[in-house]
Amino acid sequence: MAVRNTWKIVHSCGHEVTQDLSNRPADKRAGYARWLGGRDCTDCWKASRDSDTEAKEAWLAAKRAEEQQAALDWAGQFDMPPLEGPERALAWGERSRFQLVTAAYAALVTEGTWDEADWASLEEQVRTVTRAGWWIDQRDAEGSDLPELLDAASADDRGTENPFR
Repeated sequence: MAVRNTWKIVHSCGHEVTQDLSNRPADKRAGYARWLGGRDCTDCWKASRDSDTEAKEAWLAAKRAEEQQAALDWAGQFDMPPLEGPERALAWGERSRFQLVTAAYAALVTEGTWDEADWASLEEQVRTVTRAGWWIDQRDAEGSDLPELLDAASADDRGTENPFR
């Protein structure tokens, strides 16, 4: 007698589904059917996943709005110029600039050996880079790397680093 291929599974959500398990080895079908019974059916699983996605999207939108407001407040407080670039990159660029510059201050001044005069000089360099894309490109950089990154950016502006850009 052959091991059956179809199983009637009562899922934890209460829905009953007839499942074809012929693609599983015969000795694994009963265990898999039991495992399926401990889970929601496909429709209920998808519905719960979609509702989680909406909650995640709402949380992410609130988080982005909070980060954006902090970046704008910071830019206003320290007289940072507005960034230039495509409309869709401006907000991301503002957040990236804020995050990198505040990380640099923490690494170089708060935890490092720089004094406020050193920082003021670097802050002036920060104001010269107004391309949102540049700040987005540097979003994963370490704060302590900011002086070198700004030097490279100003060298690019003079045309000495990469003439093909």
